[in-house]
Order: sequence, then C-alpha cells, then structure tokens
Amino acid sequence: MIFFCGDVHGQFEHVIAAVKQHRPDAIVLLGDLQAPLPLEAVLAEILDLTEVWYIHGNHDTDGTRDYCNLWDSGMANRNLHGRVVEIAGVRIAGLGGIFRGHIWMPPAHPVYSSPEHYLQHCGKANQWRGGLPRKQRSSIFYVDYQALSHEKADILVTHEAPSCHPWGFSALDRLGQSLSIKKSFHGHQHDSLDYREHDARLGFQAYGVALRAIMDENGQPVVID
Repeated sequence: MIFFCGDVHGQFEHVIAAVKQHRPDAIVLLGDLQAPLPLEAVLAEILDLTEVWYIHGNHDTDGTRDYCNLWDSGMANRNLHGRVVEIAGVRIAGLGGIFRGHIWMPPAHPVYSSPEHYLQHCGKANQWRGGLPRKQRSSIFYVDYQALSHEKADILVTHEAPSCHPWGFSALDRLGQSLSIKKSFHGHQHDSLDYREHDARLGFQAYGVALRAIMDENGQPVVID
C-alpha cells in the first residue's frame, strides 16, 4: 500500500505516526514540505519502515532553509519531479511546483519554455547559486511537462490540481491522459473535494489530499489511532 500525504508545512508528526501504525510500503509527500531539518533527519524514525518519496511545492523555495533541507538533503534523489519511478510495484509520475504567469500559466503559451530560456533574460544579478532564482526553482517549465508527457505511468502526483478542482488546470488533465494513468493525487489546495463526476471526462480518477491529511492509493483517508 502507498500513502499520499497532503501539504505538511513543516509538521511531520502525523506522517511518522501513520507509518508506524500502518506500515505502508511507501509514502509520497505532495509538496510544501518545508522541512525544518534535512529531510532524512526529520523522517529518521521511519526510513527503515517505508520508502519515502516526494514532490516539491511552491513553499519549498520560500527560503534558503526550505530549499536546502530538500534539494541539498540526503534524500534529494527521492524527488519524483519530472520522472516516472516504480514504487511498490506501481509506476508513479511526478510534477512538482506550480504554474506562474511570468513563466507559464496554461492555457496561455509558455513565456519561458525552459530554465535555460529564462536564464537568458532574468539577468545575472537575479541568479541564485549561479542558476535560476530560488523562487523559480518551484515554477513548472514547459520542457519538464513535455518530457514527462512522453512517459507512461499508473499514477500521477502533482502539487497543482487538474481541472476538476475550481482552481485546477486542464493541462494536467492532458498530462494524465498522455501518461495513460489510472489515478492522480494532488496537494496545494488544502482540500479534498469529491471529483467522481469528472472521472469519465478526465479518463482517470483524481484525488485531492487536504492539508496535513493522508490518503491511501484507493483514495481512502488514512486514520491514525
């Protein structure tokens, strides 16, 4: 069984408790982790009990600590963004971050299609660590979206929501359809709406995982005693 964890915003106690109680094969954190320490230190109690994977959210680039405790951590290789990984026998695709208007806001065409394109125009003074400004490292670039669309997966995890959410994006519907997924899970919106009326239109089952909530791969809430 795989658990999908909504935005934790620095609070991991319930995730640790759920793993200890239910012993899932893997967990996937759906962005906005804002880990207060390197992620391997925060989750040290459960690293021998389950596989830990994640995608980043927009708040994971708010500050240097937020960024470094993910991308510079010993678990940096567990970020699913832009790739498909087989986890507990299930092929999971990940797209972290959010759409931003000055980079790409579907359905409009991308303003900057890739990080390299953006760097040509942002000015060297705006760069961070010799590359993208820190904030833009949680922006969705079309090049990553397009590359992922050529893959195949069973489940798609995103920080942003597909169009079944009032603030969602049809671009993520199309990505799921290109991937031939059966289910998608997203965070970011801090709610868990009933999307069942959209299943036929989407071609897959979509689930939003609320703020600090946990859902299993069947879309059922995980209860912690």
